[in-house]
Amino acid sequence: MTKHRGFPGRLPGTDFQFVLRRASKKGATPLVARERYADRRPADRRADEGFMEALWTHFGDQPFERGNLDAGRLNWLFGREVVPAETPFDPASYQALLRIDVAVARRSFPDLFDGEGGQ
Repeated sequence: MTKHRGFPGRLPGTDFQFVLRRASKKGATPLVARERYADRRPADRRADEGFMEALWTHFGDQPFERGNLDAGRLNWLFGREVVPAETPFDPASYQALLRIDVAVARRSFPDLFDGEGGQ
């Protein structure tokens, strides 16, 4: 499992986790798209925005390996802002390649994209 050095471990001041410490002995948790409903708590929305900001800052529009990124947090963005970057895609692999769909991410999180690129 690739560890993304320099990637924030959690949303500052909260318990919203962004990365895993170690690989699971059972294997990677499969990625599935989770529906974000309009009545989600503000703290959950901030966590999504913070995670998207960290992804954009760390990887930009380039493909990246799932590695030690938390599946629970990725699932809230998967299938919309974060999409598979390879075919065939294995949702239960730590080596799966993902990428940010910049057009969708700009619509979902307009405050994060002020014209500056990632990386």
